[in-house]
Amino acid sequence: MIIKTAKSAGFCFGVNRAIKMVEELLNKNYKVCTLGPIIHNMEVVRELESRGCRPIDNISELKNGEILVIRSHGVPQNIIDELTSGEYEFKDATCPFVKKIHTIVAAADPENDIVLIAGNTVHPEVQGIMGHCRAECFTFNNEQELNEILPIILNSNNKQLLVVAQTTFDTKVWKKCIKKIKNLCTNPKIFDTICNATSVRQTEADAIAAGSDFMVVIGDRHSSNTGKLFDICKRQCANTVLIETADELDYSKVRSANNIGVTAGASTPARIIKEVLDTMSEIKSGETNVEESFEELLEESLKNLNTNERVMGTVLSIAPNEVQVDVGRKQTGIIPAAELSNDPNAKPEDIVKVGDEIELLIMKTNDQEGTIMLSKRRVDAQKGWEELQEKADSQEILTSKVTEAVKGGVIVLYNGVRVFIPASQATATRDEKLEDLVGQDVEFRLIEVSQHGRRRRAIGSIRSVLKERRAAQREEFWKTCEIGKRYKGVVKSLTSYGAFVDLGGVFGMIHISELSWTHIKHPSEVVNVGDTVDVYVKDINEETKKISLGFKNAEDNPWEILKNNYPEGSVVKATIVGLTSFGAFANIIPGIDGLIHISQIANRRIDKPADVLKVGETVEAKITSIDFDKKRVSLSIRALLPEDEQAPAEEAVNEDDKTAAEADDAAPAEEVTAVSDDTAADETVEAE
Repeated sequence: MIIKTAKSAGFCFGVNRAIKMVEELLNKNYKVCTLGPIIHNMEVVRELESRGCRPIDNISELKNGEILVIRSHGVPQNIIDELTSGEYEFKDATCPFVKKIHTIVAAADPENDIVLIAGNTVHPEVQGIMGHCRAECFTFNNEQELNEILPIILNSNNKQLLVVAQTTFDTKVWKKCIKKIKNLCTNPKIFDTICNATSVRQTEADAIAAGSDFMVVIGDRHSSNTGKLFDICKRQCANTVLIETADELDYSKVRSANNIGVTAGASTPARIIKEVLDTMSEIKSGETNVEESFEELLEESLKNLNTNERVMGTVLSIAPNEVQVDVGRKQTGIIPAAELSNDPNAKPEDIVKVGDEIELLIMKTNDQEGTIMLSKRRVDAQKGWEELQEKADSQEILTSKVTEAVKGGVIVLYNGVRVFIPASQATATRDEKLEDLVGQDVEFRLIEVSQHGRRRRAIGSIRSVLKERRAAQREEFWKTCEIGKRYKGVVKSLTSYGAFVDLGGVFGMIHISELSWTHIKHPSEVVNVGDTVDVYVKDINEETKKISLGFKNAEDNPWEILKNNYPEGSVVKATIVGLTSFGAFANIIPGIDGLIHISQIANRRIDKPADVLKVGETVEAKITSIDFDKKRVSLSIRALLPEDEQAPAEEAVNEDDKTAAEADDAAPAEEVTAVSDDTAADETVEAE
């Protein structure tokens, strides 16, 4: 056997730099956060998390004293701006090759240029590149997607075309696409930004796969560059597999192979590559002791003691630890509770009833004690396994209950078969707890059903179904969405400038100025993550698919409340909130202040309002006039004084008329208190 390993396998420069940056901070006992997983390798992420480095999805999740590390993929410019302008401590581990792309697209002229990005639109690196681009931009991940975009570019009024690529883009696909762009577009500016390490890695993998009868690609299944390596190797060697750890190796394939090739993604640690190589060497040399589960060892030992015969039995009695059945023999049939079902939470009385006829497997016969040990779950599992293999081929969506949360994922019991759902495939987002799924019915799809000797493995994905559901929701949303339409949504995250709301497959944002009729400092004063909110579509950007949401209800408008409850002539208790040379401002209800002119403060002439009033004081005043168009309210304390006290001051009133008029002319705007900051720029959020 020959095992040939790619020299370029393992951490690239950018990944290695980011990991070292995090490790140095942890070694100095800093609390560290990363904006998303530091790399696309959950083994490494979990290891760093155990040391105190936690991944977050949004800046708002940062806690006091934590240092944020921007991963090598980079982030959009608006996130850099928010970090720089806020009181955040952060380190930038963006790969220099990625930063080069940011510089190129940022320099594009919004009026005269158009940018084309080769890469996966949803990949964080591409998202970051798009976030630095001020000009109109498009993305494509293959030649077919390019063909769909080119007609738009060719009709772009002769704008200059700039083309860049994701650093891990497939080099062969890139060359084909660039050839087409050069043939159809006039003088495009093409920047080959594929990382040199990526090109070397892909070229080397292609050559090794061509000379191998079994090719192993090591890396996280969510890693873009690992996925491209797998596609490249698969084209050369049909017998190519992608594994994350040595535990996933197919021993039979290793034993039967003569020439084995090995490569690994840019986010795969050297220790995992070594474990895979060591395991394969041990398998071929016959030194491997395959660790078998207790269940498999029991199965093997029972083979010598039973007939493996299936029989029909009638339930006679049910106890907490076992069920007795009649199988038509002189021995007493016993089903241990553990052999009734694969569901560890199921009780015997919930599975069978006295008198039920069930199919069973004879596990062991004990003639001396006169008993037969039987299993129901193994019969169910065998039947379920056969059905499961059919379901895997059809990619049908299945529904069943999550029975338990285990290390690295959850278990779904489907027709007696335990299906493992990895954590990365169990929830729509990383911040959801796996324990919350236990006991719930979930929809999932099988992504792998395999059997190696006695080992059976079924792996499913809940996330793939959720993604399809959300895609369908998005499509339906955009069919019916219109300005003014109301929706119920769930608040998913908060920023200093607004709240992001999930409308069902699509995200919109409520700007902070839309959350309340009164001034607030942060959205958390009104809503919290997880709240269900009633919103309406305020604005839609058809080109960018960004949605701006409205939240304030008209009935909560303080001017409407004033109109309904406080007509002119009403007497109110108002709190002095400000003093000027010509009068005092007093708060009537939250959001509305009125002006008490200096001539209306007392029944005598006063030099300045501060001689009579002070901020924070509560006074009784009469609403003398309301201008709803200009949003102004006039108040009078003097109007409430007894008539006999007003009479002596009649002359003073006349003398003050000129002063009052001058104050009105001098500072009319001072008489108005804005109810909400309507000048704030609308903020929108790109639909998911």
